[in-house]
Amino acid sequence: MRDLGAGLRYLGRGQRWVLTHGRWFGFGLLPALITLVLYAAALTALGFYADDIAAWATPFADDWGSTGRMLTRGVFAVMLWLAVLMLAVVTFAAVALLIGEPFYEKLSEKVEESEGGTSGAVEQPLWREVWTALTDSLYVLSRTLLFTVPLFFLGFVPVIGQTVVPVLGFCVSGFFLTLELTSVAMQRRGVPVRERLRMLRSRKALALGFGVPLTLAFLVPLLAVPLMPGAVAGATFLVRDLDGERPHPDAGATPPPYPAHGTQAPPPPAWH
Repeated sequence: MRDLGAGLRYLGRGQRWVLTHGRWFGFGLLPALITLVLYAAALTALGFYADDIAAWATPFADDWGSTGRMLTRGVFAVMLWLAVLMLAVVTFAAVALLIGEPFYEKLSEKVEESEGGTSGAVEQPLWREVWTALTDSLYVLSRTLLFTVPLFFLGFVPVIGQTVVPVLGFCVSGFFLTLELTSVAMQRRGVPVRERLRMLRSRKALALGFGVPLTLAFLVPLLAVPLMPGAVAGATFLVRDLDGERPHPDAGATPPPYPAHGTQAPPPPAWH
């Protein structure tokens, strides 16, 4: 529960940071707005053709009675649209980050500077950063599909499909949304995507506390655009936690039990 609350606080802290740095808030709006327009057009087109896709995907229902055929294809069309919507929520950040790579990289860098800078930053040319972001996003998408495809079919199971599956769907979407958003600050540190995944798996509650509320917020029309800059800023704060560059929000002033790498332990207290 501690990590769950910490993830939520990082999300709120990122939103506050961009709101108090208005220039960077506006800086991050344009890529998100372009992405929203593209996704809205795609989801609208899917809504128009969902019935045709359902009929094509369920030829076995052609000889059924009209009630059974309509019910089956109607459920399939709704589940398909919802599955694509959840996938769109997860990939929205990835596409926005690709479109606005220079914007969000600069925004994240400014957040780092406000916290004392980044240790061990890896400098790369822009084309290399974009290429890495693209390949990493494809990897994350493939991992996401490993969960979303089975959940799509489980959605047809009575009771479970209407209760447990949606909850699991939001958790999966929230986790991978966090993975996408942390890619900017992680890439600056030269952390490969598989290592990022391992780090977030070790702190699942932290990733869910950050990503699940954001996933729910992204479902609200137009809300993803103003939240995107703060999401990148909040993910940068979260990465600093994972990277050990700042104490955990709940850690207070308690010193770590072991010295950080590359530093010397403080001298023992003098006993009198």
